[in-house]
Amino acid sequence: MDDAALTFAEIRQEFPGPNAEPPTRVLDGISFDVGRGEFIAVIGPSGCGKSTLLQMAAGLLAPTGGTVRHRGRPVVGVNREVGFVPQQAQLFPWKTLSENVELPLLLRGVPDAERRSRVADALRAVGLDGFERHYPNQLSGGMQKRGSIARTLIYKPDVILMDEPFGALDAQTRMVMQSDLQALSREAAATVVFITHDITEAVVLADRVVVLSQRPSRVLADIAVTLPRPRDVFEPFRNPGFEAAYEAVWSRFRTQIAIGHRMH
Repeated sequence: MDDAALTFAEIRQEFPGPNAEPPTRVLDGISFDVGRGEFIAVIGPSGCGKSTLLQMAAGLLAPTGGTVRHRGRPVVGVNREVGFVPQQAQLFPWKTLSENVELPLLLRGVPDAERRSRVADALRAVGLDGFERHYPNQLSGGMQKRGSIARTLIYKPDVILMDEPFGALDAQTRMVMQSDLQALSREAAATVVFITHDITEAVVLADRVVVLSQRPSRVLADIAVTLPRPRDVFEPFRNPGFEAAYEAVWSRFRTQIAIGHRMH
């Protein structure tokens, strides 16, 4: 894809085995593109290397084989042009919410007045205005997650990498966060790579769903989701075409769950 924001090309990854055992191959020739402004969900069984792909895109891990390219350039070393939202919010407990959110701007040398303005805008966008002086332990899990997303969005990264960001939240908070993310990502025309185990979450949020196999994992399917936007995350079955899209993803994913059970 000529205008790809991210390209994974024949990615292989092996990790050393314990003692003198041979290495474990986790990724075995993974290839897919992420177009600019696309929201891609990646699903697959536990341990298949989904998070490993995000670490490669962020430049935190070099693949054993193959190439990750960001806007056409190979990723070598830490990629400061992408944003990373991990599973846990990872806000610094000794900093206020405002101080946490402004940190990327501080590290980039953005002047004080502009920092204050952008922090206010970012917190307003995620519904946290009024909580600027609160510390993380004074915020709910969902509010901490909003803070983590605000901290990532504030420096307008080229690509946002999200590693099961809503997995630890209760069902109601998770749906609210899905709704917020849908609105924020569309408004910012953001490029998002979103890891999840939840097929409903993948279908309701993504433009495409990439399904990975059991390890050593390969791309089993790359499924376009053409549901009209905005999508109803609270009653997803009401979205026209939702059931067909869900079945297209589930029919590929369930074969890997069956394999996993047989392996045990």
